[in-house]
Amino acid sequence: MSGETFDSLFESFEHTVFRLEALPGYDVGGADAERFQAFQEGRPLSVRSVRTSPWLARIAVSTATAGKAWSRVRVVDSPPSPYQQYSLQAYRESQAAGEEILIARREAVDDWGSDFWLFDGSTPKARAAVMRYTQDGHFQGFDLVEDPTLLAQLWQVHVMAVTNAVPLNVFLAEDPTGA
Repeated sequence: MSGETFDSLFESFEHTVFRLEALPGYDVGGADAERFQAFQEGRPLSVRSVRTSPWLARIAVSTATAGKAWSRVRVVDSPPSPYQQYSLQAYRESQAAGEEILIARREAVDDWGSDFWLFDGSTPKARAAVMRYTQDGHFQGFDLVEDPTLLAQLWQVHVMAVTNAVPLNVFLAEDPTGA
């Protein structure tokens, strides 16, 4: 799937978009790499908001004006990897933009397979992008899924993930470090 096709999924979904993130870390680039480096060094993170981030603006506009719902489940190890610790802090920005962030501890969940995005998952218009990464989190590409049987399987993973997760604020209230 091309980057344009992937991006169009975020423009064309009608109701819901869901993300499962299960890797211990991701090989990030650009501004994300700079923010992750700052986090590792204990420096303040550059501010990301709907004013400074097109991604967060996309979430905010679609939730506020079109009533669309964004959610994700982040699987976290015990103790969390450095990247997971960083993401627990960075998700506050996505949450502020309107995305529902849920956290699941790895020991409480099964291996759900590859990371994916699921668009309009319980509807006849469902589609998914199954993400491909190397073991160390280097992005390799995505596969578009339109097969109803595979989409039903991804929907079941979505249901299990949400069932086994807690909201970000609850997770952080119990343990702000995620450890």
